[in-house]
Amino acid sequence: MKTLKTLILFAVLSVCGMNAMADKSNNLIYNSEEVNGVMVGQTVYKMEGSALANYMKYNYKYDEQNRMIESEALKWDAVREEWKQDMIIRYAYQGKSVTTTYYKWNKKQKDYVLVPEMTVTMDNANL
Repeated sequence: MKTLKTLILFAVLSVCGMNAMADKSNNLIYNSEEVNGVMVGQTVYKMEGSALANYMKYNYKYDEQNRMIESEALKWDAVREEWKQDMIIRYAYQGKSVTTTYYKWNKKQKDYVLVPEMTVTMDNANL
């Protein structure tokens, strides 16, 4: 089950690459940022009446082979009007395996903290 959740999360974060794509079912608008054809960030806005409001922001990092090595999610804090760290997923590649490690932001420690039960290693035939 954990593998399926991680795989689904990876797929969702990886395939949302269209600029200004509207999702009519939940009123979300996606705006992707690309550098040299690679998506390095994505901001998600939520429709509130006739206005757009910040909702989520994603930052992506890649290795020299253009494999995603980090996916960071930030949530919008409307009270403070700033992006707040939420979670980060790190990907480590070895041979035909990829290890997905999940971290959640800890306000007290002011750092990402490992959530060990969400760490998963999978074989990937495409590597």
